Amino acid sequence: MNSAPEPSVSGSPTYIRVDGQDIKIVAQMNLPRVVIFDNFLSFAECEELINGVEDKIEQSTVVDETAKKSVPHPSRTSSGAFYHRGQTETVARIEQRIAKLLNWPIENGEGLQVLKYEIGQEYRPHNDYFGSMANEYGSQRVGTFIMYLNTPTRGGGTTFPDSGFEITPQAGSALFFSYKNADASSKTLHAGTPVLEGEKWVATKWLRNNRY
Repeated sequence: MNSAPEPSVSGSPTYIRVDGQDIKIVAQMNLPRVVIFDNFLSFAECEELINGVEDKIEQSTVVDETAKKSVPHPSRTSSGAFYHRGQTETVARIEQRIAKLLNWPIENGEGLQVLKYEIGQEYRPHNDYFGSMANEYGSQRVGTFIMYLNTPTRGGGTTFPDSGFEITPQAGSALFFSYKNADASSKTLHAGTPVLEGEKWVATKWLRNNRY
């Protein structure tokens, strides 16, 4: 198995077919390792993921390395809720699609986290890997897959400050990035910029180097 998730993009295909669905490859770059997909989720799947947690969302948290626990922080002002892995038929189908697209075992993935960003809410620049705290969390994160569940009117992009790259959220599309090295050399510092009009919903799947 590869040391990090990676879609089958050798030969520069314009799409990858997974279980009869043609997932479009919109753009990719090597450093940071980023691939943008379109037609990953149907609008019905987007709505189902939102509706399933809309009445369960709570203030988002970040990992406090000193306290070694998750706590609210002004750098992350969204709200969200988790689906357990395979919790519903739709969640299980989407997780299987991610696993096949990225050539990564389902059992190496965390549960989906659905996040809601209202006007002014954001997630300031951060990294997803645990670094030296990996043992505290059982294994290291090596990849992130963000699915955009709606299209905000303005704002709410995902940016990579080290490369000046920004992804505009579009319902049904997805952003993948990986970090074989859990340090700054991966250039995967990223941020969710403030929503300026409307709201933003995303579902995130974090991928581990071992069974989770």
